[in-house]
Amino acid sequence: MGKDRRLRKILKEDGRTFIVPMDHGLTQGPIKGLDQINETVRMILNGGVDAILVHKGIARLIDNGSAGLIIHLSGSTNLSGDPLNKVQVADVIDAIRLGADAVSIHINVGCPTESDQLKILGSVSSECEDYSLPLIAMMYPRGPKIDSEYAEKYVSHAVRIGVELGADIIKTNYTGSLDTFRHVVSACPVPVVMAGGPKKKSVEGFLSVVKDAMLAGASGVAVGRNVFQASNPKRMAAAISAIIHKGMDVPAALKVLGEG
Repeated sequence: MGKDRRLRKILKEDGRTFIVPMDHGLTQGPIKGLDQINETVRMILNGGVDAILVHKGIARLIDNGSAGLIIHLSGSTNLSGDPLNKVQVADVIDAIRLGADAVSIHINVGCPTESDQLKILGSVSSECEDYSLPLIAMMYPRGPKIDSEYAEKYVSHAVRIGVELGADIIKTNYTGSLDTFRHVVSACPVPVVMAGGPKKKSVEGFLSVVKDAMLAGASGVAVGRNVFQASNPKRMAAAISAIIHKGMDVPAALKVLGEG
């Protein structure tokens, strides 16, 4: 019952969610949109996001309002010799102390330290069960044997690993087409949310991908840079939220954004 109650802070009544990850400061430093993080959080909350995802230090500094709070437990920096090596930087107890509604773990399937990362995921999953805390697994196929981290066969495998190890929600790459992503989602027995990825040049193109992901059966999206680095983060959040929760088409969403 406790886990279900917390999940309702992430997945809304329609079973869908719009998460804004803002954990990039650890990896990349105070990039645009995160340099004045309290102001950015205020704007995106006013745009209607369902949950925000941050590291424990930032969680102490912001007000997430009525939105769900997800504490990210993984970390690495782009200054490292191996940025794919995600290590655990916080634990479930830290998240509970902060009033979190869920925690997240990042796994790079196929990288040289895959086995260590899988051990972390398995351990955190067990701890989440002990405390009835939902677990979001960010599952990405990345490594020397992965010729494309967006290929359906690799994404499907990565997603399945997250399910096998106990994740309640999976965040992963969009595979490039509605049909291939539908195959990924249909083979996953827990909700799948699409990762937004790097900042896109075309707003219309990005919103089209969000729409296709939802049509493919995704339970939502987790979009960071394409929201908090937008020219108007509040309106971008509102446009994405309308696609997710209202089924709005892209031309109408562009009007919400003020570009239609």
